[in-house]
Amino acid sequence: MEKKRDSPINIQELEKIKKTITQHSPFLQKTKIIAVTKTRPVEAIKTAIENKLLIIGENQVQEAEKKLKDHDHIKEKIEIHLIGHLQSNKAKKAVSFFDVIQTVDSIKILNKINTQAEKIKKKQKIYLQINIGKDENKYGFSDTEALAVCSKIKEYKNIFLKGIMTILPQGKSKAENKKLFIQTLKLQKEIQKKYVPLCTDTSMGMSGDYTEAIKAGATHIRIGSALFGKRQ
Repeated sequence: MEKKRDSPINIQELEKIKKTITQHSPFLQKTKIIAVTKTRPVEAIKTAIENKLLIIGENQVQEAEKKLKDHDHIKEKIEIHLIGHLQSNKAKKAVSFFDVIQTVDSIKILNKINTQAEKIKKKQKIYLQINIGKDENKYGFSDTEALAVCSKIKEYKNIFLKGIMTILPQGKSKAENKKLFIQTLKLQKEIQKKYVPLCTDTSMGMSGDYTEAIKAGATHIRIGSALFGKRQ
């Protein structure tokens, strides 16, 4: 019972986020919220569904699998995204479990995902992770590396490049954050125009910087602590 008390969504904060999207998202379809339920019990996912948040973000393959074991009825209602770093030895499980893998940050991982997806006859949806802030502590491709990958993405028959994602360096100002988000959007548009017409998504912005991401044109924001409170 104790876990259930920790899991409900902060409705006031959710309404605030929705209002920000309505006011500032430049797209007709508006920014979508990814409810980040890492380290939370399955009740957090149930609460998200009750509040019509049907895109769920999890950081670890093993945790997500364990959380949703014997809960196929829940998994059928959601689109589940891997938003944490993917180790190559977890690629097989990730491909079999996740609808979208957002954190494709190297050619090695891209190859692994494509191979595993081919084995189970799946077209795996992915985002390329972009290290837009050139942060030594973050994974991801540079702009130039990402464009080089996209120029050859058609060679990967079991990959569907749906978008790009980024995690910004810590300690930047709101203005600096927005500038980096705009750079990310510009890269997505270049990829879409030159290489992958269906690469339409930009996953950027979290609980601390989602407003700037929305204003910059994020299609998806990843929200955890603002909805569920700080992790214990």
